[in-house]
Amino acid sequence: MSILVGKKAPNFSAPAVINGSEIVQNFSLDQFLGKQHVIFYFYPADFTFVCPTEIIAFQRKMEEFEKRNVAVIGCSTDSEFSHWKWLQTEQNDGGIKGVKYPLVADSAKTIAENYGVLAGEYNYNDEGEASFEGAPVAYRGLFLIDKEGIVRHQVVNDLPLGRSVDETLRMVDALQFFEKNGEVCPADWHSGEEAMKATFDGVADYLGSHK
Repeated sequence: MSILVGKKAPNFSAPAVINGSEIVQNFSLDQFLGKQHVIFYFYPADFTFVCPTEIIAFQRKMEEFEKRNVAVIGCSTDSEFSHWKWLQTEQNDGGIKGVKYPLVADSAKTIAENYGVLAGEYNYNDEGEASFEGAPVAYRGLFLIDKEGIVRHQVVNDLPLGRSVDETLRMVDALQFFEKNGEVCPADWHSGEEAMKATFDGVADYLGSHK
């Protein structure tokens, strides 16, 4: 798995479904540069069991993300047509109707590969024939990207393990607090609690250069 923290988020241009029903081509994170923080997360597949709980949980907390000026974007290795169909399916029938934030289609699996979350890889035999080992889907990777396009936080779960939306919001709060105040956030810090000043000069200089 790639460690992307501190690096530029890999760029892409891909189809996506926005506003719950509109298919667009050439969706990119570039539109958020200088404007918004981004939560970009991967899930394994449409029409599965754990995935809709996460996707719907993010939608239910969209007001909290919007308060913080954060864009939420999901992505899987399904096609845009699969996304669209799932978005038209009622939640009582296993669908995710009502989700409005963008879902990116990574059917070529290149986005998942570039973010280091593809749950498998291609191998070639002596005859040059390709085979795929592992699962041709994405692990549950999540990336917090700042307004400059730099990854500031990442977490990757195995396929059976759902993520915490509240923890994602906590990390957004911690990053935005640091960006505003220059103070670092200790373990289990929550908005409204005291933070810490970096007292070691080298650490302070380093943190200041990454604000």
